[in-house]
Amino acid sequence: MAGAAERGVLAVLVVLAGLAACASGSEIIEGPKNVTALKGSEARFNCTISQGWKLIMWALRGTVVLSMTPSEPIITSDRFTSASYQEDGNFISEMIIHDVQLSDTGQVKCSLQNSNRDGSAFLSVQVMGQLLIPGGSLVVIEDKPCNVTCHALNWTPLPDLSWEIGVPVSNSSYYSIPEPEDLQSAVSVLALTPQGNGTVTCVAEMKGLDVRESVTVSLTVVQPPLESSYQSEIRKSATVKTSKDTVGTKLKSANENYGYCSDEPRTTQPASLHAKSSETSVPEQRSSRQPHQESDHRQLGPASHPQVSFNVASPKKVRNATLV
Repeated sequence: MAGAAERGVLAVLVVLAGLAACASGSEIIEGPKNVTALKGSEARFNCTISQGWKLIMWALRGTVVLSMTPSEPIITSDRFTSASYQEDGNFISEMIIHDVQLSDTGQVKCSLQNSNRDGSAFLSVQVMGQLLIPGGSLVVIEDKPCNVTCHALNWTPLPDLSWEIGVPVSNSSYYSIPEPEDLQSAVSVLALTPQGNGTVTCVAEMKGLDVRESVTVSLTVVQPPLESSYQSEIRKSATVKTSKDTVGTKLKSANENYGYCSDEPRTTQPASLHAKSSETSVPEQRSSRQPHQESDHRQLGPASHPQVSFNVASPKKVRNATLV
């Protein structure tokens, strides 16, 4: 009994579903697909419907912008037009959005009158901004590292930035980052060491679209500037001075470690000996032409304090010191 009742209920539901389909006259077989469009371009959406439909409605962001009857479309704005096709006995309704704007980003829906079923998709709008390399043509020095900067301004979303190098280089690399104060702009910096003339190209590619923008600048490579005679003299003087300072440093180092190597009087003798010598020193002999007997009668002091000569400063000078 229970099984028969369930079969009866199921049969009623099938009949009701058939009546509803007959009432609507048609159904949506395939709804529209997601579209990514460039600002200012066209965006197209297709909706496949079975025969027998009475009214098709297209909505953008929740607002009906285009309607169609079997006889003619009902156009409310020149930006939204329609086209139709037949395929395998089914009807294809196409909505065309002209001059797409960033504000059009959102849900697109195809629906039928007196039907709870609909087909929906999403419209993504991208904005191509400006791409520029400040300064235009560049003059660089051969074999000297330099940077080339490319700015992508007012893009939505930010593009992928890359470089095409048309000059001989010893090495190159680049990086790209968003501008910290502008979410719609980015900068890419190319670092290279040029070895000849040529061009470099900054390339921006839109994500999700087969669209690219590029900007190219010429690089003129020049030889390093020649040194002027004045600069040469300054460089030579600096080199000579550096050499002398180096020699003096080496001599000073040698004096400290291995002895004194200078013509100036030595001042590093013991303090006690120096003090006693200065207190007890006697005048040196003035001239070898004085009478010999005068030097013979000079008093030499007590025998317990003999006079001894020391070679203190150099072989040319003799000091007399009294040892206690």
